Amino acid sequence: MPALPRRSLTAAQQFLNLRMSPIASGAGSLHAGRLVWRFAVRPSPFSRQYAARVEFAHGHSPKVFIEAPDLIDLAAGRRLPHVYEQRPTRPCLYLPGTEEWHPGLRLDQTIVPWTSLWLFYFEDWLVTDQWNGGGMHPDPTAPRRLRRFLPRGPRTPNPTTSPTAGTS
Repeated sequence: MPALPRRSLTAAQQFLNLRMSPIASGAGSLHAGRLVWRFAVRPSPFSRQYAARVEFAHGHSPKVFIEAPDLIDLAAGRRLPHVYEQRPTRPCLYLPGTEEWHPGLRLDQTIVPWTSLWLFYFEDWLVTDQWNGGGMHPDPTAPRRLRRFLPRGPRTPNPTTSPTAGTS
């Protein structure tokens, strides 16, 4: 039996889901098919609180940014692991092109909890200096334009419990 086609959720649908979700408690804006949602994240009862922002436009992958505190300051001079960008800090939550996330999935049920999980592993990294969140990491010595085509490190996928397992 062929797979049923997935229906993409619009920015308006995602916005409504975020507003109604108890785990994505925050505030945002919706304009011209693009949403920006800011929310507070505390990965564990012993964790500090973080301010995060997700940006989403229909037909594009969501982007997450950690706005506060400054993770680079917390890292005390170490290069942040498992991020798309150091500044502004943009954590790597999933591996694009692998269907770990697709536009038919709700941001409040994927991206928001994955952000919390990434921050949990970030806090662990601050103490151990070892990234235990899994994932695939491109060869840092390869030219930037070729990194996406090179084999990456070991992958430990389990997107339901460890969405960071498939990304870098």
